[in-house]
Amino acid sequence: MEFSIERAALLKAVAQAQSVVERRNTIPILANVLIEAEGDSVSFRATDLDIEVVDQAPAKVVRAGSTTVNAVTFHEIVRKLPDGALVTIIGDTASARLSVEAGRSNFSLATLPREDFPVMASSEYEANFAAPAKVLRRLFDKSKFAISTEETRYYLNGVYMHVADFDGRQVLRCVATDGHRLARIDAELPENAGNMPGVIVPRKTVGELRKLLDDDDATIAVSVSETKVRFATPGITLTSKVIDGTFPDYSRVIPVGNTKRLEVDAADFAQAVDRVATVSSERSRAVKLALDEDRLVLSVNAPDSGAAEEELAVAYADEPLEIGFNAKYLLEIASQVDRENAVFLFNSAGDPTLMREGNDETAVYVVMPMRV
Repeated sequence: MEFSIERAALLKAVAQAQSVVERRNTIPILANVLIEAEGDSVSFRATDLDIEVVDQAPAKVVRAGSTTVNAVTFHEIVRKLPDGALVTIIGDTASARLSVEAGRSNFSLATLPREDFPVMASSEYEANFAAPAKVLRRLFDKSKFAISTEETRYYLNGVYMHVADFDGRQVLRCVATDGHRLARIDAELPENAGNMPGVIVPRKTVGELRKLLDDDDATIAVSVSETKVRFATPGITLTSKVIDGTFPDYSRVIPVGNTKRLEVDAADFAQAVDRVATVSSERSRAVKLALDEDRLVLSVNAPDSGAAEEELAVAYADEPLEIGFNAKYLLEIASQVDRENAVFLFNSAGDPTLMREGNDETAVYVVMPMRV
């Protein structure tokens, strides 16, 4: 195998592939990236047995072939090569070495046979559809903060992507919850997505997928089966197993009878929460919201370190209410708001609170209160 490739194109492809590789591996081949050169392009494939990413880059292929090399070491070498360098890569299966040449730099790396590299079995996908990158980015970005990190409730360790009914029509919906807060985000249902099975996309896959969704003009080909999900752009394909479990009936925890309505400037609110929470060092610090007519007082009382209070002008016309929340949860939800105003709907100090972005009902958040 021999090919030449621009350093920038090589770095982009290798960076995407190596990020999937687990740092601590008991199986040596899983620390490697599979390099396959053929025609006028080179593909870089990496896997942790649950996720597989394949990134293609244009190259001048002198001799087709394939080999595997340590992903982290290879990425570090490419990262440290000078900008604009032309990199020549030669793989020799007889000596089990890979040479990387750029200008006056020359590296020789140990390789493992490509036959040992596990390739994820291709699956029959029940639904195949295309969606704009910015639509998928919104669905996953706005929901992922609520993914649970509790390993015992493994079925909550991802984003539940499914087709749902809303307002008499079908929508593509992403939901995540950890039992303390919930995010439910809707988008228009793409063509041919109606028969998609509901799948729980794992947390790590959501993180890797984000790298595919940066280009607003890109269209992502999505394929879904009961056991796998695949996202593809013209250059990158990300395939992942889905979490084998049943996502709970989240609709039961979304309150429908909350009538006490608070409207507040989202940025002002987030900054005020952040400021008053500074006096408490506890991770689960509680912020008290005291509501009166068109007035909100945020306060934190930490006996060991001090107290803080801040007042905001808001739109609120219901009876006075005092309610407490985990400051971290409030901040994460407030930071999701793209519109100017956040709308909170309360029932009582002990009931879940609903939050929306203005009058937009395609993004709904629920947060459980705390005793203060």
